[in-house]
Amino acid sequence: MDDVNEKPSKGIAVFTGVRTYILFILILFLTSTCKSQDRKPLIAVGGPCEGCEAIYEYGSKKLSNRDTLPDYKENGIKMLVKGTVFKKDGKTPASDVIIYIYHTDQNGIYPTRESSSGWEKRHGYLRGWIKTGADGTFYFHTRRPAPYPGRTEPAHIHITVKEPGLTEYYLDSYHFTDDPLLTADITNKLKDFGGSGLVTPVQKNDQLIVERDIYLGRNIIDYPK
Repeated sequence: MDDVNEKPSKGIAVFTGVRTYILFILILFLTSTCKSQDRKPLIAVGGPCEGCEAIYEYGSKKLSNRDTLPDYKENGIKMLVKGTVFKKDGKTPASDVIIYIYHTDQNGIYPTRESSSGWEKRHGYLRGWIKTGADGTFYFHTRRPAPYPGRTEPAHIHITVKEPGLTEYYLDSYHFTDDPLLTADITNKLKDFGGSGLVTPVQKNDQLIVERDIYLGRNIIDYPK
């Protein structure tokens, strides 16, 4: 009589192991295939947007609705850039929206460093990222930028947004109404992408407050209806 405690032969054990491995690979393949089918492609909006991919250059940084730019500890006028992001209806706060801004320093240039890479080489290192929460609010602590040296273009802050399901797109830059270089001709050419970017700095304690609400999709081409 065969011994009931006899172990399986080596060949059977190998076959069982291979079969288990193949089954594992098959399950993994089917799972990844299903996920890729469920992942919808991003809807392209906003038209050409050179440099907008910089919105992804925050690396491993955990985003919140508040960020402090590197120049905040430098000399210059402190500025708090704040607002609320609303959905297309103009009333509902929008969550999970990433905002990227960058601007010049106190000398009107986009400062770089030896280690600069990606779009930092052109945008400079005075840039920041936030991601809105349920209330849609955002805050950037920075210094007031200066206009380009020897130029007539007023000082400004560039801004790009990325909302779920859509490609990133740029909005009208921030322009300061108290800037002597801001002319009627310039303001008349603004497109109000995402709402007006014209802001009036208000002095409060030791800093300027710049407030602007953002309306997703407003005047943005190819935006879903």
